[in-house]
Amino acid sequence: MENWAREAEVQTRILAYDAPGAMLAAAELIRRGELVAFPTETVYGLGANALCGQAVQKIFAAKGRPGDNPLIAHVCDMRGVEPLVARIPPLARRAMEAFWPGPLTIVFPKSGAVPDAVTAGLDTVAVRFPSHPVAQALIERAGCPIAAPSANRSGRPSPTNAQDVYADMQGRVPLILDGGACGVGVESTVLDVSDGPLILRPGGVTQGMLEQALGMPVRVHQAALKPLEGEARSPGMKYKHYAPKAQVVLVEGAPEAMARRAAQLYDEALAKGNRPCILGTEELKDIYGERAFYPLGKRAQPESIAHNLFAALREMDRRGYDAVFCETVEAQGVGLAIMNRLVRAAGYKIVKG
Repeated sequence: MENWAREAEVQTRILAYDAPGAMLAAAELIRRGELVAFPTETVYGLGANALCGQAVQKIFAAKGRPGDNPLIAHVCDMRGVEPLVARIPPLARRAMEAFWPGPLTIVFPKSGAVPDAVTAGLDTVAVRFPSHPVAQALIERAGCPIAAPSANRSGRPSPTNAQDVYADMQGRVPLILDGGACGVGVESTVLDVSDGPLILRPGGVTQGMLEQALGMPVRVHQAALKPLEGEARSPGMKYKHYAPKAQVVLVEGAPEAMARRAAQLYDEALAKGNRPCILGTEELKDIYGERAFYPLGKRAQPESIAHNLFAALREMDRRGYDAVFCETVEAQGVGLAIMNRLVRAAGYKIVKG
């Protein structure tokens, strides 16, 4: 994997999805076993034919992704799930009917058609039917399900626009389909229904939304906010993810106390010769005075924070900050998805305000 650029560098093109011939070129690359980066409603994905183990291995090489981290197979209609799975449990069917197409991934018992490279050797496969029209069109024209993690180097913040894909994937993928900025901004919710509904990775489809649709309690895996113990049953569970080059430190507590503590940490870092920045919310920005501050969104609108999160983390690198102090949010609803990404970006480094 470390020898990728030296041994297999390719010319990377960015094409608008609606440019003449762009979609046909992307579909042909997928059929030939090559990689294509494409937009979904969550983040940009790095796609390959999910039924071709050799093609899927190129995803791991391009990303520098550990082989024990499973992928998600994307389909373009409800029928597309059937060849990939051994069966569709009733709870999974209800979740599909409620949230597909959309930002929900469901874990199924896998069929023999799915290569082990997609599932990291597990006996289950994660499947999603995205709502983004470009993703749907690419899958349909390629004529196969597309395995796709986020289109970034492993461990980096996920990309929510084509330019951020290019920053990580130049020379590693032949084509990036540009479909503009992603709407949700964090990866899909991953739901396992093998032993009652269990959220393996929180996302835009929240625990409350699932409980209302399924008519029963939905558990959240303990690894949502803590390091994983055991094997990864879903992407995003095992490793440090989403991190900029700067050290990220999370600050938790009551809002004003949290902001004052973040300001104190900023001043201490500055006195040590660091170049710090505060990532925070619009409601608290006045507390920071003239300190370097980058807005994530509004506490009262956590969807705005989710939408901006990965772009903000990447902006920290573009601006050359080496220490980032970030406000936390309540880990409820979409806030759980935000905190899931932030604790991994910070390597679980949290201080109290």
